[in-house]
Amino acid sequence: MDQTFMKELAAIVGQEYTLSDPESLAVYGYDSTPELESRPAAVVLPGTSDDIARIMALCSGAGVTVTPRGSGTNLSGGSIACNGGVVIQTSRLNRILEIDEENLTATVEPGVITSALHREVEGKGLFYPPDPGSMNISTMGGNVAENSGGLRGLKYGVTSDYVMGLTTVLANGEWLKTGGKAVKNVAGYNLNDLLVSSEGTLGIFTGIMVKLIPRPQAKKTMLVHFPELEQAALTVSHIIAARIIPATLEFLDKITIRCVEDYAHVGLPLDVEAVLLIEVDGHPAQVEDDAAGIRAICQKHRCSFFQTAATGDEALKLATARRVALSALARSKPTTILEDATVPRSCIAPMVKFIQQTAAKYDLTIGTFGHAGDGNLHPTCLTDERNKDEIARAHAAFAEIFDLAIEMGGTITGEHGVGMAKKKYLPKLVGEAGIRVMRGIKQSFDPKGILNPGKVI
Repeated sequence: MDQTFMKELAAIVGQEYTLSDPESLAVYGYDSTPELESRPAAVVLPGTSDDIARIMALCSGAGVTVTPRGSGTNLSGGSIACNGGVVIQTSRLNRILEIDEENLTATVEPGVITSALHREVEGKGLFYPPDPGSMNISTMGGNVAENSGGLRGLKYGVTSDYVMGLTTVLANGEWLKTGGKAVKNVAGYNLNDLLVSSEGTLGIFTGIMVKLIPRPQAKKTMLVHFPELEQAALTVSHIIAARIIPATLEFLDKITIRCVEDYAHVGLPLDVEAVLLIEVDGHPAQVEDDAAGIRAICQKHRCSFFQTAATGDEALKLATARRVALSALARSKPTTILEDATVPRSCIAPMVKFIQQTAAKYDLTIGTFGHAGDGNLHPTCLTDERNKDEIARAHAAFAEIFDLAIEMGGTITGEHGVGMAKKKYLPKLVGEAGIRVMRGIKQSFDPKGILNPGKVI
């Protein structure tokens, strides 16, 4: 990259926060997506939001592409600089700027770790529900860019349900402020929601205001064993049909169970086809009623064991079984392809069965876990990217899984985003008109095409 340009970058953030040596750039050539690698020409770590605006103005003037990046936990290639250029890494912007207990909002910088916000607000008796599996690593900026979900998505929704306002730097360095503390706001186009899930292609967030709610008074955590996978999947649908909405309703199949138990030793059974991890929260009386209703439904569907956590530590241990699923599976083979095909809840059982049949058809090992309560399944292929034939079979299998998800009225991604990895499937989901509208929006926000190019469309 031109030395004059590099000196101008360093003048904005400082030489120590301007990286261009090969070893540093190699670290930023990856995120959590398998098979994808592309090194940027430079990495900058701004310390203020004004730094980001100045960097964007400089890059816009020079026609240099920019990729925003948080912790690099992205699972669709969204934080890889596929066209080189500059990576803006936001980890230094990590302050919780305000917790407004009167208006029930929190305002944070994009580099705040998700679980750090959880701890801070829960200490005040408040609650920020979105809890992606990577919450101990992922940043709030990345969560908003990808519209992250999490284990509590069934009852509480996803990130977009909580973003009340954004401060965003546009491609040319200008500021855009959207939303705010007013609970009702229908003035003009809803640019706030448009920016959520834009995957870094429309702007870079420098301030994020989220809604908080009162912390639930009570909760119960349950682990249920099923000797038949289909009965576990049907149980999920029937719990929802009974008008019971758990905070968490998670599914693990036998491949995932065995990997988790080998990794975390949490006491999972090795002789069952599936387990459900269920958590209900709210008013103590409602929690007791919901737990009793869930037990009855599980027994009706021939569960072999029903466990209720007796203590907070035991509940945490059970929850760990689900939260470490990806880490546990990833130990099995050199490459882990984690997807997030999402279907209507009534289609969970046939989709899980289809995933198993597709794995057998292509001679693959696919473990399935996920947020079964909201239809967001994570079929995870354990493979080795050096085995080109097996990788080709894995991609063919996922193409069939995505096709069925779309036919069922579902989607190609429930929380991981499109990025590079799934943009080839997007036209089938949204159609030609959808792609045309998205391209028009991109052109309006970023006429030079410098913000996170090569992603989504």
